[in-house]
Amino acid sequence: MASKASARSPLATAVLWGFLAIWILAAAFPFVWTLWGSFKVELDFFSLRGWQNALTGRFTEAQTGSPFTGQAYEAAWLREEFWRNALNTLIVTGSVVVISLTFGTLGGYALARSGYRYAFWILIVALIFRAMPHITLVSGYLLPFFQWGIWGSIPTTVIVLVAINQPFTLWMLHSFFLNIPKDLDESAMVDGCTRFEAFRRVIVPVMWPGVITTGLFSFLLAYNDFAVTALLLREENLTMVPKIASFLGSTQVDGEIMLAVSSVVSATVPLFLLVMVFQRQIVSGLTAGAVKG
Repeated sequence: MASKASARSPLATAVLWGFLAIWILAAAFPFVWTLWGSFKVELDFFSLRGWQNALTGRFTEAQTGSPFTGQAYEAAWLREEFWRNALNTLIVTGSVVVISLTFGTLGGYALARSGYRYAFWILIVALIFRAMPHITLVSGYLLPFFQWGIWGSIPTTVIVLVAINQPFTLWMLHSFFLNIPKDLDESAMVDGCTRFEAFRRVIVPVMWPGVITTGLFSFLLAYNDFAVTALLLREENLTMVPKIASFLGSTQVDGEIMLAVSSVVSATVPLFLLVMVFQRQIVSGLTAGAVKG
């Protein structure tokens, strides 16, 4: 029996690596192809004569003198001022992460250490709120925002995104705090720390991977959001994702589609870099959150 198992192991390993290679190819191909096409002109990347033109850059070389060109990036970032949308995205995502983590860590710690029954019901209500479609919540905000004259501003959008994201951060950080023994709190307070000092000096450093993991997911929610930002921001305050959608909505205008292609690459690259930088903290954070129970 053991010999049969060992005889099948090379085949199983080959099948596993084959599936892994197929998965990586399927996952990476769209981005690699978009990255390649972003340095071509529209006649090549969306050629009706054949996809080979996207590889050779036939029309790109005829128009620019080189098989590759950065015209799409120059037009998007300078002519259309996509850098303003990138700056708006940085402001919105940074604000959402800081506010969500601040209230999430304090609230998650309080609920995890609370022995009262109401803590459970607060989490249930937060979960129900998180499960509601974002468009439903946004539609409820629109009328008062118009009446108060605060529609279209970045702070208003940050408030809504925090409200949508806060239940998730509360649940996730609550689970991380449950994995930390209460003895650490008690030992710190025996040594003279107050409850808040024990939280800040002892508990937070221990669960730092969980904070980074939760912060990354909060960042992704705000970074990739379309419904909230498209409905609540004016044209001059748009973040990157709805701005890209506006490029896609003008495909009948010559060259506009290439602005969308270059903008998609510009918006995707920071996500790859972010995950690569924090990959160890993300894995350790997710592992720590999965140990309980």
